[in-house]
Amino acid sequence: MNTFLYIIIFIMGTLFGSFYTLAVYRIPKKIDIIKTHSFCPNCNHKLGFFELIPVWSYLLLGGKCKKCKQKIRPRYFILEFLSGVSFVIIAYCLKIDAYNLQLQSIAKFAFIALYLVSIFIIAGIDKEYRKIERGVLYYGLMVSCSYIIYLCIMGQTSIYRYVMYLVTLIVLLIIDSETQIQKAKSSYLLEILMLIVIMVINTGIITTGLSVIITFLAIGITKIIYAMKNNLNKFRKEQKDITEEIYKFGYLFSITNVIIYIGTLYFTYHG
Repeated sequence: MNTFLYIIIFIMGTLFGSFYTLAVYRIPKKIDIIKTHSFCPNCNHKLGFFELIPVWSYLLLGGKCKKCKQKIRPRYFILEFLSGVSFVIIAYCLKIDAYNLQLQSIAKFAFIALYLVSIFIIAGIDKEYRKIERGVLYYGLMVSCSYIIYLCIMGQTSIYRYVMYLVTLIVLLIIDSETQIQKAKSSYLLEILMLIVIMVINTGIITTGLSVIITFLAIGITKIIYAMKNNLNKFRKEQKDITEEIYKFGYLFSITNVIIYIGTLYFTYHG
């Protein structure tokens, strides 16, 4: 019975993964993510049912479009598969058991799944475009508000601390809106700060703090390795910022946060 449950959870995770890839492609291009039918970006072929099955359709089609034979980027398959695996690991960490399903564990799993939607979409878009979409941050804000309400109803937390987090997030959104009006673009730093607040609400201040530290360490090590592999003088003359070219902070930060949070869940529930 547990095996069957975890297979369902894996399939659900792959469906979420498929949505992540769709959102990462469409949101920056202003393509509707709900009404517009899935299509091949190369030939605009509308995908049929068997072409939309996460993980399996990629394998069955040999990683190519059924019509134009254009290669499909492996990242779609990888993200769908890893998303499924992540869901299974999270369910295991929360001790979700088919023979002893507990409402609290199911609710926790649901909120984590909703949180991962925002984090993975933010990571994907930031990796490709080095920006964090405002709409995704608004979604993260709604998930955070819902999570706080749930915690208060369950009597698991004091509302005052979380209200402070929410006020901080809303103030940052307002400042970012004013910046966008004046400079015709959002501030990447403000977007990162908003992302940090969303992470603090959903994963805790310690997990978020560790994520920040490890991300900066990873960036520092990457810079050192890059400098050692290239002529230092040539490296200094690069016109483009190395931070923008080699890595995206939001991308690394988001992935690091997910990994640390899953580890935290394991040690919390399994000792």
